[in-house]
Amino acid sequence: MDTRVLEIKKNLDENIINEKIKPAADIIAAGGLVAFPTETVYGLGADALNEKAAEKIYAAKGRPSDNPLIIHIADFDDIYRIGEDVPEAAKKLSDAYWPGPLTMIVKKKSTVPYTTTGGLDTVAVRLPSHPVARALIRESGCLIAAPSANTSGRPSPTLAKHVIEDMSGKIEMIVDGGSCNIGLESTIVDLTEDKPMILRPGYITLAMIKEILPDCEIDPGIIASDSLQKPKAPGMKYKHYAPKAELTIVDGAEEAVVRKINDLSAKYRNEGKKVGIIATEATLSRYNGDDVENIGQRGDEAMIARNLFSILRDFDSKDIDVIFSESFESPDVGRAIMNRLLKAAGHKVIKAE
Repeated sequence: MDTRVLEIKKNLDENIINEKIKPAADIIAAGGLVAFPTETVYGLGADALNEKAAEKIYAAKGRPSDNPLIIHIADFDDIYRIGEDVPEAAKKLSDAYWPGPLTMIVKKKSTVPYTTTGGLDTVAVRLPSHPVARALIRESGCLIAAPSANTSGRPSPTLAKHVIEDMSGKIEMIVDGGSCNIGLESTIVDLTEDKPMILRPGYITLAMIKEILPDCEIDPGIIASDSLQKPKAPGMKYKHYAPKAELTIVDGAEEAVVRKINDLSAKYRNEGKKVGIIATEATLSRYNGDDVENIGQRGDEAMIARNLFSILRDFDSKDIDVIFSESFESPDVGRAIMNRLLKAAGHKVIKAE
């Protein structure tokens, strides 16, 4: 299959975006696959209510069939087309954070195929803020199911070139809208239980959701290193975001972390291994590795989130054998960053003393 790349800048006039997006919208409407930019990461889209189209997503990604797809909508009222008994909490959250990087889980209507929901009686819904994504939904006339546009298990794509690496020859079109602003997938909050629960952390933090829904909690399984503590969201049980090299997180005070990573780097380089290191701006010059990448200023969580997946993919392109990363835990976006890093590392963490 020839994969066409269509460039559409997000800062164009809305009417121009609508006109340019039509070839991609026609593919979606015909049951095909299109990768497109959102504010979080690039998504791999198909008609969410077309069972055969949704099956193509799983095939292109190599995605387990019990890992649900998020349905992207263009207007809040679209949630009633796919959701049954949508709670008032959904409207409250949408008023605060939609359009934006927040996914809500509600009970599904029978019109939503089980292929799209991974066999569940619930459906995940998001209203993206990216103008190209919203134009694609409206112009196609479809609600669009779209997981990240990468081979299952690999770091999520934040640039069109990442999508080309994984999806070229497997899908009809890739819409190149430039870099994604946020760089981490959306926060997922489950609204089907007695208490709202965050099943995947993201840019919309627990504290932000508690401002709207004070009884919201976070699933302990999403950040647990204990293999017995399973996350509630089906997709979070799978290996995600992993580079080809073995990744280890080194946690502790700054001086101890730098010393430990340099010791480990020297050991592996003496064995003939190529070592990659994920550093902050403050520690960048202090490391000895074959490729030391600057993820950003430690206090700028948005920058760290935006750079994470690109750095992991860069290491892949440079044939790095082992990677060591500093830890970035915090109660805000840092929780989402660490969730992705822990998944990428297979929860391999070393404590620097």
